[in-house]
Amino acid sequence: MANALKNRWVKIAGQMVVMTALVLGLVAFVGNNKSVTLTVDGQASSVSTFGSTVQDVLNEADVQVDELDEITPSTSAEITDGSSIQVITAKPVKLTLDGTSKTVHSTSATVEDLLHELGVEEDSELSAPLDAELASVSTVTITTPKTVSITVDGETKKKITTAATIGDLLKEQKIKLGKDDELSDPKSTEIKDNLKLKITRIDRDQKIEVTEPIEFETETKKDSSMYEGEQEITRSGVTGERTKTYALVLVDGEETERELVSNEVTRKPVTQQVSVGTKERPAPKPKASSGSNNTNVGGTWQALAQCESGGNWAINTGNGYYGGLQFSQSSWIGAGGGKYAPLPHLASPSEQIATAEVLRSNGGWGHWPACSAKLGLL
Repeated sequence: MANALKNRWVKIAGQMVVMTALVLGLVAFVGNNKSVTLTVDGQASSVSTFGSTVQDVLNEADVQVDELDEITPSTSAEITDGSSIQVITAKPVKLTLDGTSKTVHSTSATVEDLLHELGVEEDSELSAPLDAELASVSTVTITTPKTVSITVDGETKKKITTAATIGDLLKEQKIKLGKDDELSDPKSTEIKDNLKLKITRIDRDQKIEVTEPIEFETETKKDSSMYEGEQEITRSGVTGERTKTYALVLVDGEETERELVSNEVTRKPVTQQVSVGTKERPAPKPKASSGSNNTNVGGTWQALAQCESGGNWAINTGNGYYGGLQFSQSSWIGAGGGKYAPLPHLASPSEQIATAEVLRSNGGWGHWPACSAKLGLL
């Protein structure tokens, strides 16, 4: 009886040990289990885990992450009951930045976030609004602001632009090109920072008219009713006119070329007609002596003419001196000989002597120094 009672207490004691172990194990199990909120790309879920780190939770939730993904906190961080884990997976984005296309992986949610991630200014030219979600945009095109220099119409200005090409820049700046204007670079050229663009204005539409005189010709006709050496203009000549039209090439307003496109006579010249005498002049009558100072004047003038011109009153050798007494044209006109004839050799001997008397009265025989000395008149 005593042994039976002893065995019963041993059995009860053993069951109590097992029960205690089960209770302690259950407490430990419940104590190690944690409830964690896991948010992946905005989708939240509750995960129960016995893991101790963020990576353990991701493994248990079968969430695959990449080194480009954004995980908060880090995968090695320890977790506790009630912890929150956020995963933003990096998605491929087709990006064209200043003409260069590539695919980038980004955890940004919007275009604005992408600009911040790339370090690009928000005043860049964008193909999509700043608040557009990247998931809804197939390609993002970004053109960053650049400083360019534009020289046109005599001025050079610096501009800040987000235009992609020179063609876009011209539209942006409202610069219109003429049909012959030239660019220093093609319209398709991509805009780079510090680009220098020169626009050369070329104008081929301008014309200019130039008038030139056409000299008239002189036609002579012999007239036997007029003495030799006499001339008469029977019809005055009239200068004509020629009009030339040139096509011009202007480069930035300056003429560089001209081409003759028309050459017309707009007024014909009128030929001058002159009658020339052919009638022989009568021999001059000798003048009577009129005093001691003029004694033998006719003989003296004849002797002087003999010395000066060999006695040829109509001589014109082309040396600038004319007639029997070898007047220059200026001395002939100055002494009044022009009333007889334009040149001395065209006047009669008596008219030449009369003009010579005027010269002699103002300067004496010194007007003919060599021959006067030879004849003893000086």
